[in-house]
Amino acid sequence: MATRKFDLVIAANRLPVDRVVGPDGRNEWHRSPGGLVTAMDSVMRHRDGAWVGWAGEAGEAPAPFAEAGMWLHPVPVSREEITSYYEGFSNETLWPIYHDVIVPAHFHREWWADYRAVNERFAEAVCDVAAPGAKVWIHDYQLQLVPALVRERRSDVRIGWFNHIPFPPVELFAQLPWRSRIIEGLLGADYLGFQRQADAQNFLRAARQLDGRTTKGETVTTTDPDGSVRVVRASAVPISVDYEGLDELARTPAVEQRAEQIRASLGDPEVVMLGVDRLDYTKGIRHRLKAYEELLVDGTLRSPEVTFVQVATPSRERVAAYRQLRSEVETTVGRINGTYSAIGRPALHYLHRSYPREEMAALFQMADVMLVTPLRDGMNLVAKEYVTCRHDDGGALVLSEFTGAWHHMKQAFVCNPHDIEGLKLTMMRAIETDPRQKRRQMRALRRQVSENDVQTWADRFLTNLELAPERPDRTGAKGARP
Repeated sequence: MATRKFDLVIAANRLPVDRVVGPDGRNEWHRSPGGLVTAMDSVMRHRDGAWVGWAGEAGEAPAPFAEAGMWLHPVPVSREEITSYYEGFSNETLWPIYHDVIVPAHFHREWWADYRAVNERFAEAVCDVAAPGAKVWIHDYQLQLVPALVRERRSDVRIGWFNHIPFPPVELFAQLPWRSRIIEGLLGADYLGFQRQADAQNFLRAARQLDGRTTKGETVTTTDPDGSVRVVRASAVPISVDYEGLDELARTPAVEQRAEQIRASLGDPEVVMLGVDRLDYTKGIRHRLKAYEELLVDGTLRSPEVTFVQVATPSRERVAAYRQLRSEVETTVGRINGTYSAIGRPALHYLHRSYPREEMAALFQMADVMLVTPLRDGMNLVAKEYVTCRHDDGGALVLSEFTGAWHHMKQAFVCNPHDIEGLKLTMMRAIETDPRQKRRQMRALRRQVSENDVQTWADRFLTNLELAPERPDRTGAKGARP
C-alpha cells in the first residue's frame, strides 16, 4: 500500500499518544502528557498533517495509523537506543548543557553515534510522508540533525525547526565535542524558531564564533553539500497554550465542582499553594520546598491554615540525576510533613503522577497561589495554563525570571528562585497583596495569553517559515562556509 503524503509534516521525539491496554485487553491510544504535545495537539487538529515520532516502546514500530484526526507515523527505537540516544545523549549530554549545567553533562561517543543514527531514521520517515513542496516542522533538541538530513534527501521541501528549551550561551555550547555537527544539522532548516530572542542570538553567536559562519542580524549564511548558498533565519517565536479550548474546559460545571471537591478534601484551608512540574532538576522544586519549609519554621505560615500541593509528574526515571532528585524531594516532603502536619491534615500534599486535563484545570482553579519557579526553562506552559483556567480572575502567579514565560507575563509576582529569602518574600506577597490588585494583575495576564495563544504561535512560525530568506548561489558567495 502506498504511503500517504501530507503538505504539513511534524517531527518530534514522541508521538502525541501512548499505548494503553484497556480493561478488555485491547490496545488503546491515550494522549501523552507534556508541554509539546499539549501545544501541538490543538495545532494539528486545525490542520491536515502527519506527525512523525517514536511511540514510546522499544523495538518494532506500530504501522502508521489515524488517531483523533491526526495521521501518526511511528519511528522505531531499539532498547539500546533508548539508553544511548534518549536517556544518554539527549538527556545526559544536551539537556544539562542547554540548562546552564545545573548538573554535569556527560560525553560519550557511542551516545553520539546512536543520536546520529536515530536522527537519520527520523529524516527518512519525514521524507516518506512529505508531499512535494511540503512544509516540514521539526521539534526540539532530540532532532537537531534532522533538518540537514531531510534537506540532503528532499531539497523540494520547506524545513523549519523549533527549540522548546533554552539554547545555551556560547561558553556552554562550546563544551560539546560535536558542536559543529549540531550547527550544521540545524542549518539544514530554512527557519529556526526559539522561545526567546536571547536563545536565537545564542545560536547565531555559536554559528559565528565556533563554526566560522557569517551572520547578519537574524540570519546566518550556509553552503549546502551541492554547493548552493542559503541564508537561514533564526528568531524568537514564543510558544503558548490553547486558550480558547482550555478556558472553555475550565468553565464547565464538572471542572468547577471538582475544584470545590479538591479544596474540601484538603480541609478547606485559608490558602492553597500549588506546584505542577515534571520531576526535573531544572524546575526548582527543591528550592521551592526549602522556601516553604522555612516559612513554616519561621511561623510566617502555619499548617493547616495553609497547605501546599506539589504535583511532580514522573520523568526519565532511569537517569541517575532524576533518581537522585526524586529521593531528595521525597525526603524533604517526609521531613516537612513529619514536623508540621496535623492529624489528617498534611502540610504538604505530594503527588508523584500525571493527571488528565480536566483534573489539572480543577487544581488550577482551586489554587490561591501558583508557584512556577524553575531554575531555567524555555517557556513553561504551566504558568499560561494556570492563568487561562482562572476565568474568575482569582489566584496569584509566582513566576521565576528564568522562564521564557516571564518575558511575556511581567504582571506576575516575579522571583529569583536561587534567592531563598527573596522567594519567601515573593510567596508572601502573592498571599497578602490586596485581592483587588491581584485581580487586576490576573486580568492583564489573561489578556496577554488570550491574545497570544497557540494558534497565533503556529501561524507566526509557519509564516516565518514561508517567508524565510533563501538565496541559491552556486558561485561560492563571499562569507559562505567553504
